[in-house]
Amino acid sequence: MSPLFQLPDTLRKLLPASLTAISSGVELCKGQRLFLQRQRPRHMYFVVGGEIALERLTEAGDTVVLQRVREGFVAEASLQSGSYHCDAVVIVAGQAVATPIEPLKLALATNPAFALRWIGMLNAEVRRLRGQCERMSLKGVGQRLLHMIETEGVHGRLRIGSGLKSLATELAVTHEALYRAIAALEKSGVVFREAGFIALARAARR
Repeated sequence: MSPLFQLPDTLRKLLPASLTAISSGVELCKGQRLFLQRQRPRHMYFVVGGEIALERLTEAGDTVVLQRVREGFVAEASLQSGSYHCDAVVIVAGQAVATPIEPLKLALATNPAFALRWIGMLNAEVRRLRGQCERMSLKGVGQRLLHMIETEGVHGRLRIGSGLKSLATELAVTHEALYRAIAALEKSGVVFREAGFIALARAARR
């Protein structure tokens, strides 16, 4: 591992030393495709900063966004798959960590403590996805936004580094509808905007 590359604490606590030693930093450039659909997985990627969208083409040729990742692993299912089922497109420039897949699979098979930590990480991701499903069941745009701030923000502050259009896609609403909802919530004093964030008004009083 390069001496200039600093492994994030999340990975340092999760991975055994044998894997941290062979993990490397990857610079993410906007528009770059980190991997392609049907390509054989060779690395497991962990997003440290920036944003990656997992995309797939439909039979009609339309692009469907399956997931957006601002921090965490990308395409964990590829660990047990012979090929990726989507493209990974860099939406916001940043950095990721690449860990070779074969040593990772070996460590999971031979290191019970690591395997348990990995399962715990996957359980947390399942809870996050359940939260997304719950959010999509809400009808109002404002309700969806507030739900996202509560569940995915930190201390009432949601990072929106990729912009409101990207956030609207994630909420499955038009960006015009999102702008109107934010304006209404700001007017009523429920939320406020600051550079790169939307925050609950009560967060400013802490």
